[in-house]
Amino acid sequence: MGEKLLEMRHVTKRFGKLIANRNVDLDLERGEVHALLGENGAGKTTLMNCLYGIYAPEEGEILLNGEPLKLSGPKDAIAHNIGMVHQHFMLVPPLTVLQNIVLGQECKITPMDLSKARTKVEDLCERYHLQLDLDEKVADLSVGAQQRVELIKALYRGADILILDEPTAVLTPPEVEGLFDILHQFVAQGKSIIIISHKLWEVKRISDRVTVLRSGEAVSTVFTKDVEQEDLAAMMVGKRVTLEYDKAPVTSQKDILELKDVSAKSGQNASSLKNVSLHIREGEVLGVAGVDGNGQLELSEVIMGLRPIQSGSVRYRGEDITQVSTRRRIESGFAHIPEERMTQGLVMNFTLSENMILNCYDKPPFTVHHLFDSKKMKANGEKLVEDYDVRPRTPEALARSLSGGNQQKVIIAREFSQDPQLVVAVQPTRGLDIGASDFVHQKLLGQKAKGAGVLLISADLDEVLAVSDRVIVINEGEIMGEFVPGEIDYAEIGLMMGGTRRTVKKEGELA
Repeated sequence: MGEKLLEMRHVTKRFGKLIANRNVDLDLERGEVHALLGENGAGKTTLMNCLYGIYAPEEGEILLNGEPLKLSGPKDAIAHNIGMVHQHFMLVPPLTVLQNIVLGQECKITPMDLSKARTKVEDLCERYHLQLDLDEKVADLSVGAQQRVELIKALYRGADILILDEPTAVLTPPEVEGLFDILHQFVAQGKSIIIISHKLWEVKRISDRVTVLRSGEAVSTVFTKDVEQEDLAAMMVGKRVTLEYDKAPVTSQKDILELKDVSAKSGQNASSLKNVSLHIREGEVLGVAGVDGNGQLELSEVIMGLRPIQSGSVRYRGEDITQVSTRRRIESGFAHIPEERMTQGLVMNFTLSENMILNCYDKPPFTVHHLFDSKKMKANGEKLVEDYDVRPRTPEALARSLSGGNQQKVIIAREFSQDPQLVVAVQPTRGLDIGASDFVHQKLLGQKAKGAGVLLISADLDEVLAVSDRVIVINEGEIMGEFVPGEIDYAEIGLMMGGTRRTVKKEGELA
């Protein structure tokens, strides 16, 4: 055992009658990467929010270097060199990258010395190989770039203990390796990391020890080298789980969706999609791999009719729908799992039952002869929270009261309950644990089995490879190539994600 840097002893945190953490013990050694695993709602984020000063536990204590640590807020945690990169970023969108990084740190009575701060931030970016335009507004950044801002912000504040929540969710394989190098540099200096991750291979690769939470309690702390991924999954969910699927082959040659030479502009008035052509057949999952922010969002919005195109066409079952409204597309069988569940997928102050009928509230059985039937809405909500394992099983609960993973389940329940013919799924398992991810994957494959076409856009390459029948790789709005999972290795995929176009000999070209 090494030197204990931090100890959380018998920590209990309640929210009314709900016990989020019950008598949890966790210790962190100097120079250690300690992984925190658990299902959605297991209490991982709550526990880390107690460590970061966002919440005050009702029971227990936190010791730093053997001394009791009293935290009245994140400012106290930062003062003790504890930094946290949250799953939902704590950034101010209208401000620039540099302003977000120094916010709260350079607030003396005298004017800020942004020149000095810029030099320090540029040094950190160079040292840790993190590319950022310091003068760009956060509102204009991709999710991946926003994550890099959060990481630099924590390093700028001098963190000796760094809490990371899903840090590789938006990175390519080479970028993951780069991040791991950064983390190794960090711990080599005697600093420590607590990493919340749902990727078991990642935990095995980067962590020294793992603590598993279940239903708010710490059920086990083990040395990572002593367990296999399957063991960790079983500890998390109480049963053996594998993310390997036997997918039925695609037998239909009928295209549900076809894009032909589609170009579209992003919010920055730059062409984010450039002559994109693709097709999805009945009963096929087409995966889209690539670093987040390379046109994936624009691609999904073009397909859903949320973004106009400059040139090209979109066809659905042979019909040109380029100018068709989003409403009509939904009515004709489109389902959409958006990237931002809280702002695009849900009305946070609506109940679960209300959210589950947002796309069909004005149609039977919920509305008949212009009369809305609230009992039918409630019955639908009760059925879907059960069928889709939404926790808690309370259709009257407000969407904002749920964890991120359960919010995602509400969206998926709503979309899939309408028996769609085309599913556009953008980051459908972001923030979900392995059990919930497996559940979502099974639901996606269930739609495939029914003959629906599925477009799966995900920054998680493992997810894309596990679920897809065919994969395209996108970089800076252009398709770099396509392949069948298992056909090429990670290195070649990483090159395409980085901008290298794949060349395939004529006799080996894919259909």
